[in-house]
Amino acid sequence: MAQNLATPGVYVEEKAAFSNSVVGIPTAIPAFIGYTEKSMRNGQTLVNEPIKVSSLREYTEIFGGGPLNTFEVVESTNADGSFDFEVDSSKFILNMSTTQRFLMYDSLRMFFSNGGKDCYIVSVGAFYKTTTKEVQEGGKPANNAGGKDAKDAKAGGQPQKKTVEVKVPAQIKKKELEQGINSLIGEEEPTLLVVPEAVMLEEAECYAVQQAMLMHCGGKEKNRFSILDVHNGFLKRTEDANDVVTKFRAGIGTNFLNFGAAYYPWVAGTVVESDEIGFDNIKDLQQLKEILNKEAAFLGAGNQRKISEIQAEVAKIGAEGTDEEQLVQTLTTNSPAFKNLVKKIKDKLNLLPPSAGMAGIYASVDSNVGVWQAPANVSFSSIVGPSVKLTNDDQEDLNVTVSGKSVNALRAFIGEGTIVWGARTLDGNSNDWRYINVRRTLLYIEQSIKYASKSYVYSPNTSNTWVLVKSMINSFLNDLWKAGGLVGANPNDAYQVEVGLGSTMTPNDILEGIMKVTVKVAISRPAEFIVLTFQQKLQES
Repeated sequence: MAQNLATPGVYVEEKAAFSNSVVGIPTAIPAFIGYTEKSMRNGQTLVNEPIKVSSLREYTEIFGGGPLNTFEVVESTNADGSFDFEVDSSKFILNMSTTQRFLMYDSLRMFFSNGGKDCYIVSVGAFYKTTTKEVQEGGKPANNAGGKDAKDAKAGGQPQKKTVEVKVPAQIKKKELEQGINSLIGEEEPTLLVVPEAVMLEEAECYAVQQAMLMHCGGKEKNRFSILDVHNGFLKRTEDANDVVTKFRAGIGTNFLNFGAAYYPWVAGTVVESDEIGFDNIKDLQQLKEILNKEAAFLGAGNQRKISEIQAEVAKIGAEGTDEEQLVQTLTTNSPAFKNLVKKIKDKLNLLPPSAGMAGIYASVDSNVGVWQAPANVSFSSIVGPSVKLTNDDQEDLNVTVSGKSVNALRAFIGEGTIVWGARTLDGNSNDWRYINVRRTLLYIEQSIKYASKSYVYSPNTSNTWVLVKSMINSFLNDLWKAGGLVGANPNDAYQVEVGLGSTMTPNDILEGIMKVTVKVAISRPAEFIVLTFQQKLQES
């Protein structure tokens, strides 16, 4: 008895009627790794510190918003004659001012719009670095070797100089993304891993980061799953060695492929809206004004009043005190070139890799059905469509290939929108781990039982403990079978739990303090191919 019966009286002792139970772990908690606007908070660094957020608003409060992406306007010299907008007979294209783009913020918008909820954010740094620069009064750089300043210096005078802080874009670096991945070692809750900005690296570095993701999930933690993007996945497939999917398969390696899935192509999203585009997105405003003034002369040919009205609006661009929002609306109405320019910038910013949206779909499917349901044949939200339209013939090589490295297709179907049309891991040749839901369901079962079994550490390694452990696991698997996660006409067909001397353990195991439990489960697999056979029945006499 636990109580000391020394004083006469009535004592009450409560006994547990039930054994411990297995509580299922969360299955769709992604960890996003990348660059953020803020990397400090309250004087403390946020770099490589996994922080849980539950909404985009909570994210912006901690990490800030998205970057300012600027574009250069250049005359088109494309061999195929393509262009973004034109004025009179001049054709122009828009090139992003930097070769890399920070994707964390827009990726999270796509994640939450596709059903995502809780997630972890690992900032690997701010996308703007603050540095100092020496300038002359008036903002001119203080390195002018000639002109008035040089003459003043010869005359004995000194030009006035000052040091100012300026922000310069950071560079997306492989090493920093890999350090962000390593910061998740030991974190128990994340079950998905997403690094959207990996595709902004050079090809070889992108594959190195993606291999590190697979190694982290399957080789180190063994409790989470990677969602990967195809480098340059916005391009159409080709028949030569430059095919983006062929390069991806060659670069991804051969290790831990069942701990990841890839999706192609990228998507044309809608998360960036037209009212987010303004003059700040144009690098050279003077050039823009010249182009729009040229258009005004073309549009108002023979009508000097109309030309003057449009040019008066153009003159306000960049002027102090201008209501930029109103001016953008006015020019969008009166200038076809500016309207097309805004649309093209929006389209370019909405071209996104699909991994973050897929993480939201995983979360939505898990919440509505369960982790055992394949995250496929569901709509992809907040997009116009895939960047590349695929046919049945196109998908054959994506789904089934000699290497087994299956790539899941995102396809547009008439009347249905964009559908996730693939449910395979990168280990498509494996009968055990071919399907995403099989891999993730096993992780769910393994980790749930693992955490529940901790309560029996240091318990007597005897039949009483074995019975309790077996009962606990049986109860958990029975509930999973009833929910549809396991296949079988009855529980005995769906799962089996073994523990005990002579079945899973030897006397030597008991002497060494080892309790071995064997769990066998029959996990449901998706009906990937439905074959319908029709036969015409002849008329009976």
